[in-house]
Amino acid sequence: MTAVRQDVMKNAVALPSFEESVPLTITFAANWPVRKVLLRIVGTALILGSAGLWILPGSSVMPETALMKLGVSVFFFLVGLALLMVHHEHNQPDAYFDPIRREVRVLQKNARGRPQTVLRRGYDSLGSVKFSDCFMELYDMDGSVLMRLPIETPEIRHALRTQLNGLAHSAA
Repeated sequence: MTAVRQDVMKNAVALPSFEESVPLTITFAANWPVRKVLLRIVGTALILGSAGLWILPGSSVMPETALMKLGVSVFFFLVGLALLMVHHEHNQPDAYFDPIRREVRVLQKNARGRPQTVLRRGYDSLGSVKFSDCFMELYDMDGSVLMRLPIETPEIRHALRTQLNGLAHSAA
């Protein structure tokens, strides 16, 4: 009986322990940083312009134009606020790397602010992964880019390399 148990133990697949591989969550980077900066500048200008309509010297406070001025300033304020919040970091999805289930999940916050899974892929269904100094690119089986994620620290890069080692082809 002990010989059978030793045989089974030799052939058993070693599951990763939680101490060795910790689940990682990475937030996606904004796609176009220039567009993000431009929208923030325009949003700030619209918010300041909404207040400037009432502060500027020479603006008449006639009863006929006061209602129109109020409507324009509220419109400027709301549009400016919307432009500032378009690429806010809380609106970006998160990529969650789970070493126990051996899968990557993309989580997006729903209308109530709760994370909701929008993509789930097993490590064995990934084509390859490429690490650079600041980014990690996951490729699909056909060679197309599945996702590009920013890597902030060398510790995160090392943890991802150990998780994806052998499960997806790691290119440099």
